[in-house]
Order: sequence, then structure tokens, then C-alpha cells
Amino acid sequence: MEATDDRLELVVDPARPTGRTLLADGVEQSYVDLADPTYLHFEYVRRMAAVADLAAPAGDPLDVLHLGGGALTLPRYVATTRPGSAQLVVERDPAVVDLVTRDLPLRQPGIEVRVADARQAVSDAPADAYDLVFADIYRAARMPPHVATVAFAAEVARVLRPDGVYLVNVTDLPPLVLARVQAATLRAVFADVCVVADRRMLRGRRYGNLVLAAANRPGRLPVSRLVTRVQRDPLPGAVLHGPTLDTFVGGARPRTDDRSRP
Repeated sequence: MEATDDRLELVVDPARPTGRTLLADGVEQSYVDLADPTYLHFEYVRRMAAVADLAAPAGDPLDVLHLGGGALTLPRYVATTRPGSAQLVVERDPAVVDLVTRDLPLRQPGIEVRVADARQAVSDAPADAYDLVFADIYRAARMPPHVATVAFAAEVARVLRPDGVYLVNVTDLPPLVLARVQAATLRAVFADVCVVADRRMLRGRRYGNLVLAAANRPGRLPVSRLVTRVQRDPLPGAVLHGPTLDTFVGGARPRTDDRSRP
């Protein structure tokens, strides 16, 4: 184990000598294999990557915005699977950026890392700038409210190209209130939305991660191919879309920027 400051640690994977886990306050944040950027240890990262793989023809370079950097797992993956992609990573914590730059250096070109607030970075971005936007933003193990609202989703929709896709990681526990609200929030802005997750999570049996995908154009999400892809994962998942997503969202209301709401 390599100590950094009192919050951050890099731990060597005993099963994969080139694997590293980034921990913040003892909680796993990211995993990267320095020798094989296509190895994705965490299931939710594989689900995000699955959507990204299906969003455009294999190997085509894309313009990508990553909100939340961690160990730069997905930027490395995209750079490897889609050479020539131009990627901007926005990470709020300079200590994370310093650690990853020093101990997990990037070997792929086309990745810029910037220390900034995610919402401000999106507000500052030009319209129609990105093919993919990933959001994996957490503070004290929770998604900050200012990046979970209708207003923020509308800003993301603005910076996406017409066929662009927005991917969000949501960590939740039964009865999945946060995930249902976030799905309702995205549906208030985007024409096409789906949820991808472990079946056990969707049945309310465990804590974990759900991936939400959203697109401006109706029918844009590759739902049928995504169902096949996630069913083949080592931890098979399910895709909620259309009527099944209606049932999942239920009576959840979109989250607004009204600070008086809990």
C-alpha cells in the first residue's frame, strides 16, 4: 500500500500486480490496471463503458467530457478503444489529480485533466461540444445536490451534440429513492432515458451503483444491444426503459434547484 495524505491511498491488487485501487477515507473510489486499460474491475464502470461502446461505431474517435476523474479509468479506456478521441476530465479535488498524475501517469494521448467544479465546467462549455458526457461525482459518498438537478441536466443537454449521450453513476441503497429521483430528473430534460443495474439492486436487495443513460433524441439509446451486453457481464444486469422505467420511477419527482427542498 502506498500512503499519500490522510485521505487518499493507492492499494496494489494482490490478484493483479498492475492493478491499483484508489481509496478516499478508506472507501474504494477507482480501480485501474496500468498494463491493461480495458480491464474494468467495478461492475458499474463496465456498464458505463458498455453504453459508450454502443454509442458509436467501434473505434470511432469521440469528444468526451468526464465529470469526476478519480484514477482516470474511463478516460484511459476510451483512449484505448477509441484512439484519437479528445477528452476533458474535470476533477474537483487537486489532491486526487496530484496523486494520479504522479503515481498513475497517463500513457495515452488526448486526455486533458482540469481542476474545477463540475457544474461550473459544464456551464462554461460551448453548446454541441461533446458526444459523451460521463458523470461520476461524489462528495462524502453522496452525489452533490448541485449536479443532480433539472437545471444541471439541462446544461448537460446543451453541451451534448444531437446524438450525444449522458451517463451518470448513482450510488444508492434500498428503496433506491435517489436513483428514482435522478431518473425522473433526467426524464424532465432528455427524450430518451434508461437505467442499467444489477438485478439484485433493482429488487431492493443490496446497496450499490446504478447507471443512468440519457439522450436528447428519442430512440437514440441502443437499448436492445445494451440488454444483450449487460446480460453477458460477469455480474449480469438489467435495463429499465419505457414501461419498466415508468414503474421504477413511480411517483418520484424531478429535483430542482430550490434550496428549500431536502
